[in-house]
Amino acid sequence: MNHQSIEDEALHLSREKRALLIQRLVLSLESPSEKELKSDWLLEAKRRAEELDNGAVQTVSGDDVMKKARVLIK
Repeated sequence: MNHQSIEDEALHLSREKRALLIQRLVLSLESPSEKELKSDWLLEAKRRAEELDNGAVQTVSGDDVMKKARVLIK
């Protein structure tokens, strides 16, 4: 399917379906690429590791987190 046939098909959609298509297309332009996401997560992991290494934050055990969560949802 070429660009023109896609456009022709889209223009034959109902107003509501065209609006949904436009929304999805715009969101697809705003979403970061997989490469960008990997890079962002790597930077975040390094930042968190530095915080642990320099003592800026302390770890909390998974058991403690779950206990606090259970108290909060009661």
